[in-house]
Amino acid sequence: MSVKSNETKILRKLDLTRLPNHIAIIMDGNGRWATRRGLPRSYGHKAGCENLKKIIINLSDLGIKNASFFAFSTENWKRPQDEIDSIFNSVREYLHEDSHVLIERGIKLTYIGDLKRLPTDLVDAFKRVMEETKDCNKMTLNLAINYSGREEIVRAANKAITNGKQITVEDFDKLLDLPEMPAPDFVIRTSGEQRLSNFMLYQMAYSELFFTKVLWPSFTNKDLQKALINFQHRERRFGGLK
Repeated sequence: MSVKSNETKILRKLDLTRLPNHIAIIMDGNGRWATRRGLPRSYGHKAGCENLKKIIINLSDLGIKNASFFAFSTENWKRPQDEIDSIFNSVREYLHEDSHVLIERGIKLTYIGDLKRLPTDLVDAFKRVMEETKDCNKMTLNLAINYSGREEIVRAANKAITNGKQITVEDFDKLLDLPEMPAPDFVIRTSGEQRLSNFMLYQMAYSELFFTKVLWPSFTNKDLQKALINFQHRERRFGGLK
């Protein structure tokens, strides 16, 4: 059986009326993917970015409305400078070379995190593409860059302190980095690690979690569809009874 026919068979099992409204992905395993092939880790980040492009298109084709990807954490600054540079170069190339794809597909770009520490030209590229796609409404693509879930919560708490009044959970939601985006229904982490790594900690209170051993550059549309089928077999009660 060909790969294409196998993917078609899997797609038939997928209920397109019961997809997550918001899917979040922790893209893990780029460096290990390269190392296992005897390549510098930078090659893994480039391959990971190429795969990101493909998965965004796959999600767009399925009609997913919101997608968040963990691109760079505040803890990633501890890595060697050449590896950090390769990650930023991959993001930079994506913003420069693929912004037209976002516009053509009606995909709005947003971000969560703190851009202040990033290279100036990368910040400018983010702002340019966000401006170009601000009226797109078919899908929202959210990149978490220089992001920490704990720091996001602290930023929101400081906003609440500045406002000078007690707040509700609903009020606090509005103080987060991207308050208009709904909480993730489904979170995928690649590479076999089974932890959240400080990603969207507040928002994931009732997210369904899925862990796969597949390294991110090797995560295919077939793997995505299998994960979504798994999600559709979950019973979501949000703390209530059946």
